[in-house]
Amino acid sequence: MATVAQPETGYSVQEFAPPDQGQRVLLNGMRWRDYVAMGDLLRDRPALRLTYDRGRLEILTTSSTHERLKKWLGRFVETIAEEYGVAILPGGSMTFQREDLDRGFEPDECFWIANEARMRGRADYDPTRDPPPDLLLEIEVTRSALDRMALFARLGVPEVWRFDGAAMHVHRLQPSGGYADVKNSLAFPAIRVADIVPHLAFDPNQDYLSTVRAFRAWVHEQLPHG
Repeated sequence: MATVAQPETGYSVQEFAPPDQGQRVLLNGMRWRDYVAMGDLLRDRPALRLTYDRGRLEILTTSSTHERLKKWLGRFVETIAEEYGVAILPGGSMTFQREDLDRGFEPDECFWIANEARMRGRADYDPTRDPPPDLLLEIEVTRSALDRMALFARLGVPEVWRFDGAAMHVHRLQPSGGYADVKNSLAFPAIRVADIVPHLAFDPNQDYLSTVRAFRAWVHEQLPHG
């Protein structure tokens, strides 16, 4: 990692070596208005993820593995909701910004579930009016240099599923303001989330839709019968 001073802009750049899981650049001393302007400039670059935390802006590129797992896990959440008859509103990787907290982020995937009816039909998101997503998905084969979990907690996200490429972790927001590790989802309590992991394994003998169908069959087996 190298740090390069940028006197003309007033912030320093920490350049991270480009690991296989993605490239990262961390800008220190970034003002809120500059973060917002950069986000607007890069709005149509979906392979980039911006995280802003009180003057520190991380720009991260995501790997093909990251994007593939993100797509699969998001589809799996939708499949669980379908099988259990739970209404959800997907938010994708939309940008969440709270100027009053001096923080902003883009999740890998997000969903409103408990607050789906409240958010249904909204054409925009207003952080002064609307609740944060009920569930965030984090694929951590592309690792952030910032503490995104602390940022999610500060913005009041009730639940985060975090997959590091080997294990799935479920984090539930506590009254104290931090997350506790739990085995079952608040949104889908009948599903043991760790059991999803084998379905995320890449199989050269099975195409994407076959994987989804196999996962749907597994979810159906978890449903209470009789």
